[in-house]
Amino acid sequence: MAYRIEFAESVKGHLKGLTPRKRRKVFDSIEAQLVHEPLKETRNRKLLRPNPVAPWELRIGAIRVFYKVPDDEPDAVRILAVGEKRGNKIFIGGEEVEL
Repeated sequence: MAYRIEFAESVKGHLKGLTPRKRRKVFDSIEAQLVHEPLKETRNRKLLRPNPVAPWELRIGAIRVFYKVPDDEPDAVRILAVGEKRGNKIFIGGEEVEL
């Protein structure tokens, strides 16, 4: 089954902070990794501890895509945030976020 990808409105601002090359890599990775089996843990996808951002993380180099599969729409993947990891800190929309 193929999942439908949806982006939260706030993600537009998160993506503007990335270079065009990084944005393309994000879109390509989302298509390759999350359209099929987004709830399967892999080397680049993992279930996170409870946090205010999202239950799942997709790792693309230093970029992190935070997403969930809503209970009311089990055929959709909702992208909630896109951030960048610098050292041991995550920045989403230019602001540091505690996970």
